[in-house]
Amino acid sequence: SQQSNVTSYGATTVAIITLEAFPGMWINAFLVCVLCIAWVKKKTLNSNEKILLLLGCSRFCYLCIAWVCYSLSIAYPNYLYVQPTFQLIIFFQSFFTCSNLWVSACLCVFYCIKIANFRNRFFIYLKVKTDRIVPWLLLASLLSALAISIIAYDMAVTELSNSRNSTGQGNFSKVSGEMAENFFQTFFIYGFGFVTSFIPVICSALLLFCLWRHKCKMQKNSMNSLSMDAHIKAMKSILSFFIMYSINFIFLILSVINSTKGENYVAFLSLLFLCAFPGVHSLILIFSNPKLEKTLLRILCCVKCKLCIR
Repeated sequence: SQQSNVTSYGATTVAIITLEAFPGMWINAFLVCVLCIAWVKKKTLNSNEKILLLLGCSRFCYLCIAWVCYSLSIAYPNYLYVQPTFQLIIFFQSFFTCSNLWVSACLCVFYCIKIANFRNRFFIYLKVKTDRIVPWLLLASLLSALAISIIAYDMAVTELSNSRNSTGQGNFSKVSGEMAENFFQTFFIYGFGFVTSFIPVICSALLLFCLWRHKCKMQKNSMNSLSMDAHIKAMKSILSFFIMYSINFIFLILSVINSTKGENYVAFLSLLFLCAFPGVHSLILIFSNPKLEKTLLRILCCVKCKLCIR
């Protein structure tokens, strides 16, 4: 009963998830290492770097937990659906999923506040106090993620106990089937976490749409400047965030709807995108930051030179 019983569908899923997860881990590990080195050298980090550092850590851990969870659920479910392994995986997966989404939303809102020039008093106050607000905003994100992960852990204990009692203590295949059918509440928590992070992204996109129209009017009346070019580049970055988050939200809903249908190809595609998103989005953030981009290209050139020498 301890042997693996992997179908071709399961083997393909594990292989593709591995090919997505490990490059994503490397990208986020690079982001964290570069920022930590800069932190040691400068003894401080600005608000943008603080958000990127926490985002890189949460995404690296999320990809590690996701890869372990999906691999075990497909190859060795009898090692997954036992106490306390299942509860701990659900706890950490919920925590890093929610923290990843909310810290990403914080980054989007931070960019919006920095580049926008509305004359509202509250908006001006936020712009002036951004450096003081960001640490508290990140702390609130982590505490909220912790609260949801505790709820998910408690639900995992209850669901696993009920499923094992109804299917028998040793029948792991039936337990996993019961868990897939009865664990919809945990997916609902993930959906709630994503919706709460998606709302500020939508608000940022709407604000930037108004600001974009204002910039277009300014361009008609004056020549382009470096400042305006930087603003337009930042606007495009946030709009790309909005597009990626929209696609991610659609695939998250599809994965929840199709989670109980076994070897379903819609759920398979949803899983592929959800695993690819942390690495792809972090790569976009790296190439939108000149210092990080320069460091990454330097490392890639050194690796290429060593390979050529060999």
